[in-house]
Amino acid sequence: MNTAAHKPSSPAPIATPAESSPAVPQPQAPAVVGVFQRLDTTAAFPYSLGEYARRFAWELVQKTLFRFSPRRAARWRCFLLRRFGARLGTNVNIKSSTVVRHPWLLTVGDHSCLAEGVEVYNLGPVTIGDHTVLSQDVYVCAGTHDYTRPDLPLIRPPITIGSGVWVCAGAFIGPGVTVGDNSVVGARAVVSRSIPAGKVAAGNPAVVLKDRRMDGATSNRG
Repeated sequence: MNTAAHKPSSPAPIATPAESSPAVPQPQAPAVVGVFQRLDTTAAFPYSLGEYARRFAWELVQKTLFRFSPRRAARWRCFLLRRFGARLGTNVNIKSSTVVRHPWLLTVGDHSCLAEGVEVYNLGPVTIGDHTVLSQDVYVCAGTHDYTRPDLPLIRPPITIGSGVWVCAGAFIGPGVTVGDNSVVGARAVVSRSIPAGKVAAGNPAVVLKDRRMDGATSNRG
């Protein structure tokens, strides 16, 4: 008798999860490259000779005639800024302790105020609208470095701060940011991304908290 026909078959092997599913790729740690950035390759003189000359002349004026001007001599300070290329509207109030790096890259609209200790580090263009206040010690930084390259080249993204904006004391406005019209930036906020119009933003990093309440708002921009 043929017993092979009645021999029980072996059970099929059971697949384990590792055998039944394709392997999931795991994130790889970045390769060790030593020190990436090389400051010995960074450009020692990133500006043209003419720009260095203008910077030197303006710093001399700013540290003397501008800085030590009387408290209420806003028109005098605006005159000095305009002489160096700033585009300023009417009734602009810029305090004597305000620091502007490149007046020729600054535009300020009508009836706006830059309070005590404000620094406009405008390596790139900075535009400020009408009826806007930058409160004490605000830092506007239109300059940074490309950290994806080892020589850290200077880049100068523009900053736009709209009309009817209040930037509260000690806030930081980063490169390339736009703050929309009628917005409020809270004290000590760090603004690294643009803020839409009509919002209240605060925090580090700054986030939009709510719409700005504007009782009795009108469309008059004069």
